Amino acid sequence: MEIYEVPVVPLIIGLVELLKSLGLPNKFSALAAVLMGTLIGVFFLYPTNIPKGIITGLSLGLAASGLYSATKNTVEGVKNMRISRNK
Repeated sequence: MEIYEVPVVPLIIGLVELLKSLGLPNKFSALAAVLMGTLIGVFFLYPTNIPKGIITGLSLGLAASGLYSATKNTVEGVKNMRISRNK
């Protein structure tokens, strides 16, 4: 299975959000994303090439946590701009 066949980053983001709704503290969400990415990389994407699976999984997990963080910061920034503009 090639990496372009699976939308892994959105899948990781969704799974982390599910874990957070089940009680995972926010401070562990990035760690959860990296662990999930690594597991997906090793067991699903590259089961016959463990080093490649680890590197790919780490990259996917870090991308997922970074994408989530960037989106969250952008939304908060837009909200703050709207609040300051209404004053």
